[in-house]
Amino acid sequence: MDTAVKYIFELPIKVRDYEVDAEGIVNNANYLHYFEHTRHEFCEQAGLTFREMHERGLDPVVRCITVRYIRPLGLGSSMVSKLALKRRGPVFEFIQDIYTPEGDAVAKAVVEIASFRNGRVSRGDELAEAFKDYLN
Repeated sequence: MDTAVKYIFELPIKVRDYEVDAEGIVNNANYLHYFEHTRHEFCEQAGLTFREMHERGLDPVVRCITVRYIRPLGLGSSMVSKLALKRRGPVFEFIQDIYTPEGDAVAKAVVEIASFRNGRVSRGDELAEAFKDYLN
């Protein structure tokens, strides 16, 4: 495991049958769903769901995703999706890594999020306040 990253949230996930391709491995696009699901669950645990953010006029939007695939998962595989959070000015950087339950790296991603307030790009201060206890 990557000991340099200080993870603040973990989510166990199991591969479902519709997520594998003809070769019996998870299609690479499904990792984007795993990462997104993990971010949504983290936000809910942190006390602010995406619905609540939107109702407040806050909309975090993916600006860039970089994924490095390391090893495949197959049907019925289990994984642990881990998340760390940093802020660089107006950009929130989610470090999102997926491991096997045994600790072997599966995929590593960096997801950059821009913050919008009432439809306009913002500095993200509202999100920073909401996530202040979790920012590295």
